[in-house]
Amino acid sequence: MRALTFALALAALAAAAAPAGAQQAPAADPAKVQAVVKAAFPKAPADWQARLEQDATMRECTAHGNNPPKAASEAIRKREAAAIEYPPDGKFLGDWQKGEALAQSGYGLRFTDTSTSRPNGGNCYACHKLTRTELSYGTIGPSLGNYGKIRDFGAEDAKAVYEKIYNSHAAFPCSLMPRFGANKILTIEQIKDLVALLMSPESPVNKE
Repeated sequence: MRALTFALALAALAAAAAPAGAQQAPAADPAKVQAVVKAAFPKAPADWQARLEQDATMRECTAHGNNPPKAASEAIRKREAAAIEYPPDGKFLGDWQKGEALAQSGYGLRFTDTSTSRPNGGNCYACHKLTRTELSYGTIGPSLGNYGKIRDFGAEDAKAVYEKIYNSHAAFPCSLMPRFGANKILTIEQIKDLVALLMSPESPVNKE
């Protein structure tokens, strides 16, 4: 999970911004994108085959170069929001220490990740800066330092964080952020732990 999936990378390239004043590049051909993805994984195991097929949202994002018109964007947002499963106990904050371990872990969804006892990680540092002590982090996503503090550790904000992690497309259609809950990458409890990492006063994220 250290790299984005091949499909996401292709979608990102298709959506790359053109220089100011330049004509926007034509949208990628979904059929060609799908062909390239499949060609990249000729020996993918049987249980990977479904992952090489774009769902309705990915097809629509690809067709519009990750910049769908307003109506299509709203349709994506509503469809993905409807797929969110909420914690049965109604609580959105878990254990921030477990969340930090998840943020550091890139394990899961690779050919070499065969353990059934080791949980998938969130690999959050691949795209975000979270704490001031972390030296290695990506910049695809924004810095999340003091995320909870800036929002006064609000309950509604904690719920919004849960929703963004569970299904990023419900908040930002065609986001490059994985749909961790919707695609069963992380469990509900793991997502709660990541919410706690961002929203707990004791978390190092809020000690920036």
